Amino acid sequence: MLPRIQEVYGVGYAVVSLIFVFACVGFITGAVSNVILAERLGFGKVMVLGASYKCRGLCQFLNSCTPGSVCQVVAYCIESSGPPFPAFIFAYFINGIGLALQNANSVAYVASIKENAELKMGLFMAAYAAGALSSPLVATQFAQLPRWNFHYFTSLGIAISNTIALIIVFRFKRQRECLAEIGIVTADNSTSEHSHLRQIFMNKDVHLLAAFTLFYVGVEVSIGGWIVTYIIDARGGGPSSGYISTGFFGGLMVGRLALLWVNEKIGERLAMSIYAVLTIILELVVWFVPSLVGDAVAVSIIGVLLGPMYPIAMNHAGRVLPPWLLTGAIGWIAGVGQAGSALVPFMVGAIAQNSGIKTLQPVLVGILGLMTAIWVLASRGSRRSD
Repeated sequence: MLPRIQEVYGVGYAVVSLIFVFACVGFITGAVSNVILAERLGFGKVMVLGASYKCRGLCQFLNSCTPGSVCQVVAYCIESSGPPFPAFIFAYFINGIGLALQNANSVAYVASIKENAELKMGLFMAAYAAGALSSPLVATQFAQLPRWNFHYFTSLGIAISNTIALIIVFRFKRQRECLAEIGIVTADNSTSEHSHLRQIFMNKDVHLLAAFTLFYVGVEVSIGGWIVTYIIDARGGGPSSGYISTGFFGGLMVGRLALLWVNEKIGERLAMSIYAVLTIILELVVWFVPSLVGDAVAVSIIGVLLGPMYPIAMNHAGRVLPPWLLTGAIGWIAGVGQAGSALVPFMVGAIAQNSGIKTLQPVLVGILGLMTAIWVLASRGSRRSD
């Protein structure tokens, strides 16, 4: 949708990237608040509404904003109306809060399941990739229509369905209660909220994994969001270039399922390193080989290789972090990762404003290299004690 949004509002790369800035602020707000709200309100309430718990400062503000899936409903209502640009980008802030809260709690929930943990995390993340796969198909069609903003009605319908499903399935219960219903007994939280916060933010593995997910998600969203603009401007692609983004997210979904056996065969740590190196090589191919078809194929394979990385990182967090910190810590890691989905694409847009979209590939190669180095450090963590 980015090229059409630029056309409709008459803005350049840097200004349209404010979408990512506002989303980033929303993600960070949601990530920080989740560490507090998850304990005070509970899993089910945070996922849907944030309930009516009265607390001070940020919590009270977020409570009035109805965090969780309802934030998405509000955001898509605004966006689907095709409002002025300031209102349009502010909706991304609201959406960012909801996405951060839902992502943090859902990932922590799945990571708490110990039986066939790798398979379940892979299936969970593949479902995300399936949604990302379908999104460009819808967006590419609406981007060519006069009523481009009606694209967001599709997202609105899904957000409403999601809210109803969360209410029916989890019934505003705490995560501990939801896990108990499927036979998983978790450690009781007997320490104070302040102690949990201090332990989480003093843990080196938490910060390394958070940095890794920030760059990983940033790269993933940058490719999915900016590759269409890159293909159109740098490779002379037409309006159907949006399907290249579909190929990328299709590869993401395939990789999260098809490479599960590879992860098990050679070990997740080694597999992650191999995927990262191959991804960098393929990004160099897209950078230096001016072929529309070749670039499309390379981008799809990059999606396959990137696919398993996020599930592997979350599985690693489940292994090395203490169980009593897992929900809050993974919430923070996932929330920071969501912030990366806004921060890195904005950086790409800001650089492209001055130097052109051709800078996309060197920026991605640099971030992938940094991400790989962080993983080498993060993967040295010791196994947690249950």
